Amino acid sequence: MPKKIELEVMINGQKQVYRGPAFKRLIDVLREDFALTGTKEGCGEGECGSCTVLLDGELVNSCLIPVCQAEGARVETIEALGTPTALDQLQTFFLTKGGAQCGICTPGMIMSAWVYVREGGGSDAASIREALAGNLCRCTGYQHIVESVIATVQASNRRTRKK
Repeated sequence: MPKKIELEVMINGQKQVYRGPAFKRLIDVLREDFALTGTKEGCGEGECGSCTVLLDGELVNSCLIPVCQAEGARVETIEALGTPTALDQLQTFFLTKGGAQCGICTPGMIMSAWVYVREGGGSDAASIREALAGNLCRCTGYQHIVESVIATVQASNRRTRKK
């Protein structure tokens, strides 16, 4: 029987207490223990990026992280960006530009794109493709995803210039 632990982790700005097996995958803890089902599992091997979340500000594949490595850490999931009734600007552009298709890659893709935009990434397609290289999409051919990120960067730049 797996050893059970108790640990605290900050998830989307709220302190959470996890009680269970130490080596349960972070994706499973998020989805099963905390009902944060926005994070998706594609491959379960860290190859597709669908399960991408931020762990202390760094992009990680949550299917590869045992929850014990998240003790005392800050975890941000797709749910941190917006709600169904108040989407983040990036989520809105994914919706309106067709960047989201079947939805499996979308949360991980958005998390990677969010970090790219937040860190001041530019609107050139090559840089965006490089930033999203760890995320695989089987539906869109990536063009609509790239266009969604470009629109977000351009909108962010317009807002910054107005200030």
